[in-house]
Parts: sequence; structure tokens; C-alpha cells
Amino acid sequence: MPGPTLRLARPPDADPIALMSRALIERGLSGWSWDPERVARSIRARDTVVLVADIQQHVTGFAIMNFGDASAHLSLLAVRPSHQRCGIGRRMAAWLVDSALVAGIATINLELRANNHAARGFYRALGFTETAYIPGYYRGVETALRMSRDIRRHISDRIS
Repeated sequence: MPGPTLRLARPPDADPIALMSRALIERGLSGWSWDPERVARSIRARDTVVLVADIQQHVTGFAIMNFGDASAHLSLLAVRPSHQRCGIGRRMAAWLVDSALVAGIATINLELRANNHAARGFYRALGFTETAYIPGYYRGVETALRMSRDIRRHISDRIS
């Protein structure tokens, strides 16, 4: 399998990203929070990066991260099941961390379903720590786990 190309999302990517979000992240929740229009707004937003992992012109993974003054919020990250455990998610996360460092960001925060043990393990392996549980975060019915990573400590590693 050829490796993915990481690139910034373009407007035509909004539909496949939204469909992946619905199938892989919002599965089982009522409604559709990250519909194509919301994804398209994120693609256009100046304070948001929408990253795509592209293999042979097919979106196989994506991430959406909002940048603030000192912290960033990873809103979504997903990889198609057929391409999971191939390093794509890890590559996207590393790209986002590098971008955040360049932007002067100190911390990256995210939320995930508290019962998503695979994602918890993935983020722990990336250096995220669990900081809080938020009951009813997902449409008032599911608990979220908030995780955070201080990325500042990695600056000296990159300078050496």
C-alpha cells in the first residue's frame, strides 16, 4: 500500500470528511454535528487547520484542529478502518504538533468518547494525559474524556 500524502483540505474534501466523521466518530449519536457545511466552514477558517491524508486521490484520514493564542483544540481525527494501524493517524498528529509549535502553541486539548478505549490508547501513546470526564458531552447522552498534551517540552528536543 502506498503511503499517504498529507495536505491541507480543499473545499471538495468537505463531503468525504463529513461522511467519515459521521461513520467513524459520530456513529450512534442522533443528528449530524460535522456535516459538509460545517467542515467546509472549518476549511475556510483562518484559525483552523483541516488536514487530509490522501492515498491515490482518496481521503483515507483527516484531522481538524483549531488554533488559539496559547492552546489548540483537536476537534476530530479519523482514519478509514482499512488504513488504521498503518501510522497514518500518528503522522497526522505529528504534523499537527509541528504546526502548533511553529504557531507558538503550548497545549493541545481534545475530547473523545470515554468508552473509546482504542482512541484513549492512541492518544496516550502520543503523550496526551487524561484531565477530566464530561458527562453528557455528546448530545447529552455520552460522557467525554478530555485529554491534554503540553508540547512545549519538545522544543528543546528539536533544537538539539
